[in-house]
Amino acid sequence: MTASLHQLLVHFDDSPAAVRRLNYARRLATQHGASVSALYAVTPSLIEVPFAAEAGGAAVAALREVDEERAKLAKAAFDAAVDDGSGVRAHWCEVVDWPMATSFAEQALYADLVVIGQHNPGGDAGGVPFDLVEATLAASGKPALVVPYTGELKSQPQEIALSWKPTREAARAVAAAVPLMRKARRVHVLTWGNTEPEGLRGSKLDLDNYLRQRGIEPVWHRESGAEPDLVGDLMLSRAYDIGCDMLVMGCYGHSRAREWVLGGASRTVLQSMTVPVLMAH
Repeated sequence: MTASLHQLLVHFDDSPAAVRRLNYARRLATQHGASVSALYAVTPSLIEVPFAAEAGGAAVAALREVDEERAKLAKAAFDAAVDDGSGVRAHWCEVVDWPMATSFAEQALYADLVVIGQHNPGGDAGGVPFDLVEATLAASGKPALVVPYTGELKSQPQEIALSWKPTREAARAVAAAVPLMRKARRVHVLTWGNTEPEGLRGSKLDLDNYLRQRGIEPVWHRESGAEPDLVGDLMLSRAYDIGCDMLVMGCYGHSRAREWVLGGASRTVLQSMTVPVLMAH
């Protein structure tokens, strides 16, 4: 996992939230000397509308026209955002194939960090699968910075909460967040139960030394074990109490019949988050 940010990939659609996360990514890129690419990726209306193909050529042509207009509006919003004279400029690309999530995940392979929006059940981002975050994490293996659809977005997070347990997913999230944590004012490590390495004698490796070796002085918040179903709510509650403006965590889940099923804590955080969350699988 890289210790610096060079390339950010932003998911773009035709909603106002897309411009918001693009501008957030550009501000982060300015802090880290990174490049930004925006990838317009939505599911075609022909796929979303049931029995559209059976309605005949006129219906298909009308839906394609709708998609073309949506793409033009999104590109215009992108152009207006990057021509504001501030921050890093961004590059534009469009997905022209289906399934769009596959093409998006393939582009994520070449990014250090993917900036993607939280699913908003009442939002206006048509054509964006509700599970795009977890599908991208699972398919690409790259970390994603999930931007909430509400709440303040700071240029550079200053108070970062890191939810830790000794797992591959959490370790990958920590490694991906190092560039951001180095620039933060404080990094708070949240743990539940015993997370110390066991079964070892001598100078063992641990998260505290890992962070300190990278110039990060962690503030630890150790709590007793919690019921698995409550961990997500506890994460969000502690992060709020501390005043954090970013949460770092592993994303847990498994595949089932071509569906990605999230673990309880990951599902809770993705549904109820109000600050950006950096996740890795």
